[in-house]
Amino acid sequence: MNEALGILEVTGLTPAMVALDAMDKASGVRVLQTESNDFYGVVLKVTGSQADVMAAMAAGRSAAEQMGGKPVGTVLNRPDERAWPALESKVEISPLIQQAIVKVPNYEDGGHSPPYEKLRKGSTMADNISALGFIETQGFTAVFEAIDTACKAANVEVLGKEKLGGGYVTVVIKGDVAAVKAAVEAGVAKVGGLGKLIAGHVIARPSAAVLSLLPK
Repeated sequence: MNEALGILEVTGLTPAMVALDAMDKASGVRVLQTESNDFYGVVLKVTGSQADVMAAMAAGRSAAEQMGGKPVGTVLNRPDERAWPALESKVEISPLIQQAIVKVPNYEDGGHSPPYEKLRKGSTMADNISALGFIETQGFTAVFEAIDTACKAANVEVLGKEKLGGGYVTVVIKGDVAAVKAAVEAGVAKVGGLGKLIAGHVIARPSAAVLSLLPK
């Protein structure tokens, strides 16, 4: 096991993915897993050297704060072996939302974190993903209206829908940067009185860590 474990808890899936993107691009950490709680939060767990984890955590905190994600985090240096049964959770499916609440990254090279460019070049996962768009609301009606508007506004593809509990639901789209920006802007504008907008965001050149956790 690597020297340090970074734990960053963020409110909302979109702020969490933006934080993870910043963490992965900031230093050579590896995503261990993500875990959702029952209060709209996503816990990001990353491993690596203490210096890399500290740098990643600083980048992640900053990104999450800018998104209003209320980040809380810590770095455990050389976690005690006896603590790992609690620190590393088994993959778990929530019977309430019928989705995984503990996820492990799906890196395409057998589970080892690949270099960013290696993943992007010649990878089916990264194929045609110049940008990712996230529209997150509290309430299904709002996100359904938003994603229909987004798809009508630009040439984008829906990758999937993620539920977080508490009525939080996120739709993830991909396409070129201009199209994704136009789609997200159009979708967010339609949320209005249909529900609460949690986040609308575009990640250009998404990192390996984010790509490894995309909805299937």
